[in-house]
Amino acid sequence: MEMVLGLTIFKEEAPETVSIVPLAFPLIAGAGTMTTLLSLKTEYQTQNILVGIILNMLFVYFVLKNTERLEKLFGKTGLNILRKAFGVILLAIAIKLFRNNTGL
Repeated sequence: MEMVLGLTIFKEEAPETVSIVPLAFPLIAGAGTMTTLLSLKTEYQTQNILVGIILNMLFVYFVLKNTERLEKLFGKTGLNILRKAFGVILLAIAIKLFRNNTGL
């Protein structure tokens, strides 16, 4: 909700810096990853999921490797726009997961 509405629920230690790495690691290997894999397994074949995982790993590697360049390229305003856009996407995925798994 912070990403979409622009509210600050958790105070940042250094608000002027963009912290991608602390946000990225829980998304890469957290509980959400396992939940997503279980949800995908009910709808898609294992081969399709593996291709998606490999493509996602390559994309995440590219983003984490080029964090400083992307920061300079987008600037502060661009990063704020991306944060809100990806917040909306994340919210849509969460709603889809809840809707599809109501029988659990």
